[in-house]
Amino acid sequence: MEKITSEPISVDILDREYQFACKPAEREALKAAAVFLDERMRSIKNAGRLMALERIAVMTALNLSDELLKLQKTEIHRQENVDSRIRLLVNELDDALDEQLE
Repeated sequence: MEKITSEPISVDILDREYQFACKPAEREALKAAAVFLDERMRSIKNAGRLMALERIAVMTALNLSDELLKLQKTEIHRQENVDSRIRLLVNELDDALDEQLE
């Protein structure tokens, strides 16, 4: 079995360079995540007065957590609707089959 080794990668977030190690297949996703995070943190930084990096990071994390929780809630609601619709269709099929057998 071939062992996949991690490789170093550096990303810039708010003009600071951070070093990470990741598998080659995960490089592009990590870069995209870093760009996304940098954009979100810059947005918060530019929206207010000067803030410490830690505060910007915490505010960004809170905003992203809120968005994630809302998406999860929406997904649960969507799944419940799909499940309900499937149950209705199954019942309609059962009724139609019962009518055919009578």
